[in-house]
Amino acid sequence: MFLWFLGTGLASVWFVFTDPRFDYRLLFVGVLLPDIIDAPFGDARWAHSLTVTVGTMVLVMLVTAGRKPIRRLLLGLPIGMLLHLVWDGAFTATKVFWWPFSGSWGHTRVPSLERGWLNALLEGVGAGIVWWAWRRFKLADPERRQQFLRCGSLSE
Repeated sequence: MFLWFLGTGLASVWFVFTDPRFDYRLLFVGVLLPDIIDAPFGDARWAHSLTVTVGTMVLVMLVTAGRKPIRRLLLGLPIGMLLHLVWDGAFTATKVFWWPFSGSWGHTRVPSLERGWLNALLEGVGAGIVWWAWRRFKLADPERRQQFLRCGSLSE
């Protein structure tokens, strides 16, 4: 699963924050990170835990206290991780989601590996959202695309 997380993450942040200065580059890393970490093992582990996501957010807030530009950049990572948990349905695996408070994470498959054929449908939806964003933010224009790659911002 790739486009599903990129598309839903982008749309969620765009419609919730509506901030053209938000840096989407680390958001995209964050929405993919839990699967990058856990998928090679097959089982959902600590990367699919709310505790790790909240811990990452707390760490970013503490390390960047008083430094707004770097905070704005780094906040995309834990926000993306949280959105991954939401759009992956990770909260349905209680032992993993609430780890370490629930004890061991057990043998719960990574949700995106468990869905099977439904992933094709979700990837199609994600591709549609990415296509919508490409057109809405006029990323076919090389100058706007370079601005996105350089600054991570999307403007209408």
